[in-house]
Amino acid sequence: QVQLVESGGGLVQPGGSLRLSCTASGIIFSIYTMGWYRQAPGKQRESVAFISSGGGTNLGDSVKGRFTISRDNAKNTVYLQMNSLRPEDTAVYYCNADYMKKFNYWGQGTQVTVSS
Repeated sequence: QVQLVESGGGLVQPGGSLRLSCTASGIIFSIYTMGWYRQAPGKQRESVAFISSGGGTNLGDSVKGRFTISRDNAKNTVYLQMNSLRPEDTAVYYCNADYMKKFNYWGQGTQVTVSS
């Protein structure tokens, strides 16, 4: 059974930082492209960042320069380091694992709230 378990969300003030983690089980983690998506209330889910099996990364324009994605294949874990957080970053953040668009899995989501 495949599981993606996110952690690290919470309430943070504008300008603050959070690090999200997503630990996978039931898949060969190292061959999957891992991604982070987010969904704010009343909005569609949007992609935030991806990291390929080879370690190449891609970040959305709204988070470039503020967020970093990384992975530790030995721990089956992908991270999203979020700095300089803004109120508009408030959303539920979801972890995604994708292999060749043939196998695709989602985590349950973790809430990030940026507010003073």
